[in-house]
Amino acid sequence: MRLIQFVFLLAFSSNLFAQQQPGVDFKKITMEVLPIADSKEIVGKGTYDFKLKSKTDSVFIDAINMTFLYVSLNGKKIEYSNSGKKLGFKAPSKTGNHQLFLRYITKPQQTIYFIQKDSSLFTQQIWTQGQGKYTSHWLPSFDDMNEKVELDLTILADEEHVVIANGKLKDKFTEDGITEWNFDMLDPMSSYLAAFVVGNFDKKIIESNSGIPIELYYEPKDSLRVEPTYRHTKEIFDFLEEEIGFPYPWQNYKQVPVQDFLYAGMENTGTTIFSNQYVIDSTAFLDKNYVNVNAHEMAHQWFGNLVTEESGDHHWLHEGFSTYYAYLAERHLFGDDYFYWKLYETAKTLHNLSENGDGEALTNPNANSLTFYEKGAWALVMLKDEVGEQAFKKGTKMYLQKHEFRNVTIDDFIVEIETASTQKLEDFREKWLESEEFPWEEVKAKLEKEAASIALMFEMESEFQRVQSDDLDYEAYWNKSKSVFFKQYMISEYHRILPHDIIQKVFASQSIKLRQGLAKALYEVSGARLSTEELASNFETLLEDKSYVTVENALIKLWSNFPDKRGAYLSQTANITGLPNKNVRLLWLTLALITPNYESSNKPDFYKELNGYTASHYNFEVRQSALRYLNEIQALSDESLMNLMKATDHHVWQFKKSSRNLIRELAKNTATKTRLLNITSSMSKEEQLKFQKLINP
Repeated sequence: MRLIQFVFLLAFSSNLFAQQQPGVDFKKITMEVLPIADSKEIVGKGTYDFKLKSKTDSVFIDAINMTFLYVSLNGKKIEYSNSGKKLGFKAPSKTGNHQLFLRYITKPQQTIYFIQKDSSLFTQQIWTQGQGKYTSHWLPSFDDMNEKVELDLTILADEEHVVIANGKLKDKFTEDGITEWNFDMLDPMSSYLAAFVVGNFDKKIIESNSGIPIELYYEPKDSLRVEPTYRHTKEIFDFLEEEIGFPYPWQNYKQVPVQDFLYAGMENTGTTIFSNQYVIDSTAFLDKNYVNVNAHEMAHQWFGNLVTEESGDHHWLHEGFSTYYAYLAERHLFGDDYFYWKLYETAKTLHNLSENGDGEALTNPNANSLTFYEKGAWALVMLKDEVGEQAFKKGTKMYLQKHEFRNVTIDDFIVEIETASTQKLEDFREKWLESEEFPWEEVKAKLEKEAASIALMFEMESEFQRVQSDDLDYEAYWNKSKSVFFKQYMISEYHRILPHDIIQKVFASQSIKLRQGLAKALYEVSGARLSTEELASNFETLLEDKSYVTVENALIKLWSNFPDKRGAYLSQTANITGLPNKNVRLLWLTLALITPNYESSNKPDFYKELNGYTASHYNFEVRQSALRYLNEIQALSDESLMNLMKATDHHVWQFKKSSRNLIRELAKNTATKTRLLNITSSMSKEEQLKFQKLINP
């Protein structure tokens, strides 16, 4: 995006974590924003309509590290204070409606991310992430979730780019190569849910049964991946509307995949932004798909966006509910067995944490994600059992109706469920919300009752504790259930001692999931009760499976165990890229480089390609894996070391942390340390000092 030397309009909404101002009620923000990619700056201007309900001294708006060029109140220029965190001004002397106008410029340090184009392989993107990061870094707004505002946003961008933002696109027009995109919101929301994306996108539009437009965005290069990426989206949307019993509350729904997103997805109002690592082909759908994230972020449009927690004490009302409804959507799509085995896996993890003294209450605002998401979902599963499905649905609908576009507490929800069920829920509150313990025995009884395959698993585990492992009749248990999930469990837990016939049945089966289980479980090809020759021939068939995870696991194990056939295995898999993180290709290049006499004349190209994947225009998952493989075979080029150094400031903390740790590890080798120091000589003095501290802790 070229540098544009003027200011423009932006409409936004605000709200996150500061304290709401008594006597002041902000109603609407109409803002115009110009993101300047070259300098990573934001220039904006706009109006704030607010009502002064009672006399107060001052009015404040959260604004982090912003320079204000002009501020007026009701058409008159005013004096103001700017602490670097807040814009403040003297409150009007009269109560009633007022309008603030401001013009500002800022260079945000977080919340908005400029993903630069430095290769023909990737086009520039700009995207926002407000939750936990404060939208007030780029938009003067409210870091308090309790201040809900209607947002109308205008974004200016070069005409070759597409803009997506909250609300309905009213119109757009282009002048002198710049397009103005005008979005309109009808209802109030919290500022942390404000969002926009700028990039090179096409879209597919579908419509829900209720008539809501659903816009599915994608980069033009990914046109063949639209269907598998967004598979089941309409079905999920229609299911949630029916299951929740409350109409989708916003004008439209958009989903946008972006590069190097901080999380799996984020439920901005009507506009979910998610990681482009979920943009997949049909083969990858089995290995890693968007369905759960899709359903989870969609459910947030009701639970989190329509009704919003008053504070972190009530975070269960966001994440527990969205996790629960996402699981219900998956149950609708994939069946009861899928649903209950997924619940079993989360229950087992929560039980182990609880047994180790690491359990947490759902009312603890500092609880971890596992508690809010998974224990929170389990609490709703058990609550529906306790009060009955009819009362649960009725109470949930009443809760949404009564508190729509407002902020809520756990009590607000419990009251509606108690009213609908005519039951008191003190015991439920104590056991599921306030206790740090996970009620394993109650959960176990629920799973045994609902899922025959899980009941069989518990029976098998109980017998395994009573008898010697060789005395357990594995084949009898295997044949008692047709559940793929039960059989996957047996493979995962008992693969080293399963009878020959069961292993052969799995290899001969048409179940890609079961075959994948063996590919992942058998660490060494010689690790099961088959001869080496049998396992080799069986494992070789896995290279043909329609699963990139299976191919990756089979390739490394075959290559490791059968040196004489390494060239054949590499040739067979030479044209497979794999998942969006290039899992198969990165492994293949690594193995090809260290396999003697394999395409020796092409090794320089393999070396160049593998090192090339460390460049900043690749997704951080690709870069992280490439750096790991290169380090393992001691093949990091100077260019890769430079890319590694740049990664130590990456906005994704996991990648930043792994990059810093790798540099510290590399610096333990004297020769590599010298290389690193030589590379820093081309940097600024400030950068040199930073890396010298990292290299010389």
